[in-house]
Amino acid sequence: MSLWQQQVPTESSVELPPDPRALESLGRNHSLPTALADLVDNSIDAGATQVLIRFVQQQADLIGLYVVDNGRGIEPDTIDAAMTVGARRDYATGDLGHFGLGLKAASFSQASSLTVLARAAGHPAVGRRWLVGGGRRTFRCDIVPADFAARELERSWPIPAASTGTVVRWDQVRGFPATGNRGHTDEFVSRTISALQGHLGLMFHRLLADDRVCLYVDVEDVDAGPGILSQVRPINPFAYPNAPSGWPRTLTTHTGTTDLSLHCHIWPGRSSLPEYRLPGGAESRQGLYFYRRGRLLHAGGWEGIHAPDKKLQLARVAVDIDGDIAGLLDMNPEKSRVSAGPDFARVVSKAQAPDGTTINDYLQAAERIWTQTNQRATAQRKAVFPPGKGIHPNVGREIRDELPQFDDEPLNIMWKHIPGDDLLEIDRTTRTVWLNQTYRRALLGGRRGGLNDLPLIKALLFLLTEHVFQGSYLGARDKDQIDLWQEILTAAAKAEKFTYEARK
Repeated sequence: MSLWQQQVPTESSVELPPDPRALESLGRNHSLPTALADLVDNSIDAGATQVLIRFVQQQADLIGLYVVDNGRGIEPDTIDAAMTVGARRDYATGDLGHFGLGLKAASFSQASSLTVLARAAGHPAVGRRWLVGGGRRTFRCDIVPADFAARELERSWPIPAASTGTVVRWDQVRGFPATGNRGHTDEFVSRTISALQGHLGLMFHRLLADDRVCLYVDVEDVDAGPGILSQVRPINPFAYPNAPSGWPRTLTTHTGTTDLSLHCHIWPGRSSLPEYRLPGGAESRQGLYFYRRGRLLHAGGWEGIHAPDKKLQLARVAVDIDGDIAGLLDMNPEKSRVSAGPDFARVVSKAQAPDGTTINDYLQAAERIWTQTNQRATAQRKAVFPPGKGIHPNVGREIRDELPQFDDEPLNIMWKHIPGDDLLEIDRTTRTVWLNQTYRRALLGGRRGGLNDLPLIKALLFLLTEHVFQGSYLGARDKDQIDLWQEILTAAAKAEKFTYEARK
């Protein structure tokens, strides 16, 4: 006889507040660019037209970060709600906020100290600070003195002065380098700002192009003052010249109470424009671009409609949504990705343009245009021998896609023992570039090698040496080039070997 009971009885309840350490796990899917984009969302929702992101550096160390805006600020009687984890305000039509976690999750994903300072019209400055980690075991938020909040708000920020605004300050930023080396820090700052400009320029390109907001980035040296101010420029993934005939087209479909429109674009060919060569790579940026209220949430990927394919890298589809669509699409809390449900691909397969064009027609057209433009490009390039042994399959595939091939034996790049110090041996009989085994371990950094190891070095050697295997004999110029490569590359290999052995 079964003892199962349908109803679970209760006799009372107990309040179980979350452990304060839960704050440390918020926003784990954020990167620095996506976290800062979330803070920019808050600024735009507050009516800001100018937003500054500032890195703070002291000698060789990065010590903090600011996000400053000229928005409406926060009133003293609402700042506690603004700092409450999970508190959801009343979102206005057009707001970018959604979950009530953005400020806190974005900040805690990057820093152990979050300070918010604000002034609303007709109110004094106000401030709060959250600290996470370090053994803190309460949900108590620190109150920042009004005079300090006012001083921070009234600094000479390089955006137009305003009577209202908000300053978000991060201290103890976990991703900042701690090497104490000025060169390493400067390189980190340069790379980070470049990546940040690319990400923000892409995600906010519609708002930037419409002059709804201006975004700036700079670095403040606490000893020397602020550096050069750089403005984030819009990067529109659909800003191609001379669209192919008949494109773009809009396909529509209906599910439940929702109409879904797919604005299908095809680039006319590969391009050197930053709008084509997007952060993450052009090939990975093929597919769907989901927008919510003018803000790009998700750039690239087919979400079950089609597998990623090199021949589809000219295809990009703009889809405007208003948050989640039950059963079809879900937006993650970081607003950095839209996930499609199991029915999404089926619904999209039914989408059509007024002339009857389907999603399959679109994909076939994009592949056809890619093939045509790629054939024209490769036809103008000189043919090479096929890549052979020792060359990584992914590298070989790219060579075959990008360059016309001789119908001949392949070119190999292999290792063997070569007497003496020379790095290379050119063997035209077996059509092989031999590499001296003496340097292999050093070039691999101590890692274990394999047949297709060192793909970058071998790819460069393929492009450098391939032409000397053509023709029936080596001319004087070819021999001189081989001698030149031998001298310079052997010196570089010796330097790698010396550095590797010095570290051991």
